[in-house]
Amino acid sequence: MTEEPVRKDSEIRHPNSSMGCGHKDDKASLASSQIASFSHQPHQPPSAPASKEVWKKGGRMFSILLAVHLALLACTLVSSGAFEKIAVHDYDVFFLLTVMMLIVIIWIIFYLVGTSRCPDAILCKDSHAGPIWLRGGLILFAIFSLVMDVFKIGYYSSFYSCLSAIKIIYPIVQAIFLVVQTYFLWISAKDCVHVHLNVTRCGLMLTLTTNLAVWMSAVTDESVHKAHSKLKKNITEDIFRWLLKAGMRSSSTEECNCNSQICQIFKNGYFWLYPFNIEYSLFASAMVYVMWKNVGRFIDHHSHHIQRLKFRLFRRTFFVGIVLGLIILVSGLGVLILYEVQVNSSTESSKKSQALTMYYIFNIVCLGLMSLVCIGGSVIYRFDKRDMDRHKNPTRTLDVALLMGAALGQYAISYYSIVAIVASTPRDAISALNLTYALLMIAQHTFQNIFIIEGLHRQPPKEDHKHDSHQKDLYGLTFVNINAVSLRVPDSGSTLAPNTAAEAIHPSDLVRSLTTPKKMNWRRKFLREISMFLLLSNIILWIMPAFGARPQFDNDTELNFYGDSMWPAIVDICLPFGIFYRMHAVASLLEVYIMS
Repeated sequence: MTEEPVRKDSEIRHPNSSMGCGHKDDKASLASSQIASFSHQPHQPPSAPASKEVWKKGGRMFSILLAVHLALLACTLVSSGAFEKIAVHDYDVFFLLTVMMLIVIIWIIFYLVGTSRCPDAILCKDSHAGPIWLRGGLILFAIFSLVMDVFKIGYYSSFYSCLSAIKIIYPIVQAIFLVVQTYFLWISAKDCVHVHLNVTRCGLMLTLTTNLAVWMSAVTDESVHKAHSKLKKNITEDIFRWLLKAGMRSSSTEECNCNSQICQIFKNGYFWLYPFNIEYSLFASAMVYVMWKNVGRFIDHHSHHIQRLKFRLFRRTFFVGIVLGLIILVSGLGVLILYEVQVNSSTESSKKSQALTMYYIFNIVCLGLMSLVCIGGSVIYRFDKRDMDRHKNPTRTLDVALLMGAALGQYAISYYSIVAIVASTPRDAISALNLTYALLMIAQHTFQNIFIIEGLHRQPPKEDHKHDSHQKDLYGLTFVNINAVSLRVPDSGSTLAPNTAAEAIHPSDLVRSLTTPKKMNWRRKFLREISMFLLLSNIILWIMPAFGARPQFDNDTELNFYGDSMWPAIVDICLPFGIFYRMHAVASLLEVYIMS
């Protein structure tokens, strides 16, 4: 993980700032060496900042190694049941996750108390980290996750006499963990901490690893449950046992029976709420990673311009993107309901074929429109006069990495499907639709990534702020004399800065400021419409696979080609990344919309 030079990435400490408590580690001496270098002192050793920067990287490396080992341990426990004869039980995984969550809760309390008592603990904040819409989404997912924990407690309490106590303790601890972590991220997501640097780095990495471990456990449980419901009519007894072991639920299924109606409601309820818990864990992991990158960071606000973006959803828009997006969203919900009803409640192959045909046609139309719109947006960017934002921004770097990485899951599924369809015979209409769907899925992900990444790297428009001070003075005038306006403005007693007087003597600029902000550039209007359409379309493309639409199991082409063990493994590993891609694209598109 390479770092840019300290001065280049705007991590500059002001000379008069002090850190009065905690362990500063390497930052105090690093700041003094930077100040000396700015003063051009010839006796300053050039290797001092470099050595301190190496120690900074060493602290980061130690926390990364801690996270890697914990993540591998959690992954081993979660996945080992799928390959051995119940060598690891589900309560073993619950015990590990419970211990990790309790440690994180204790560390968060330590962090909040320590930073509140030390006035110099947080000298600056990252304006790009933890935007309000991201924290709002985190709270929304946290609420549904809390409801899921309530359902879990009710489900396991229905037959507590034959289960381990950890199965009831785990959802209780998870609910406390959700509340504490959500509060922590709400108030601390923008922090650039300057005390207890190594402890803070390790604590944040432990928090990130805990969220990823909870995500892995939830994905395994949810994916195996979906696989059970899709494959239980067509698979052999051996494969069914393999799936039970993969879900680590065979011991509970054999020893405890959920026969009451209330027990079934709790069981089905928390499985339906799993997608929200999965997204919560990933959102929290992303925010914690940005906090980890900002530990010990110094931001020079003079060189790092902060843009205050206001969220105005229905202002200066044609409503075309919103209307088309809502049509796609509502149509997708109808297709999802019909698909689930026809596939799950009907045993006729004709009904299943009709459901698959309807699903593929809807997705082909949706993906085709999204691809064309993304291409149009990229073309508009070629004529956009906004400068590229080249400031260091850990949030944007993470967004781009997650977009590119999460897209690999859907890429893998699509390429596996293409190979299976081309190599299989005979080829029917559903195979042709499936092939078109896979190709468009690859194209849409590619074009959308290009559009989003370009939008994230553009600076916000400056037209609205260029003449704000002039507007405040001129909009109150009933009549403006073009020849006299340059004489009136400086004498009006306004808040114009002295260095703007030269700019005020040009009447043409002031008259232009009366009309220019009233009109939004047509490029910006189209970019806003495109962003809103893509946002709503990605929402429905997240809802459909997250809540049960899995044509990968209902279409027998890939299942027959790769086998009953390989194809479910491919889908269960890759599909969660594809689902996360859609929700992360929604957050990124919302930011592109606001920046446009």
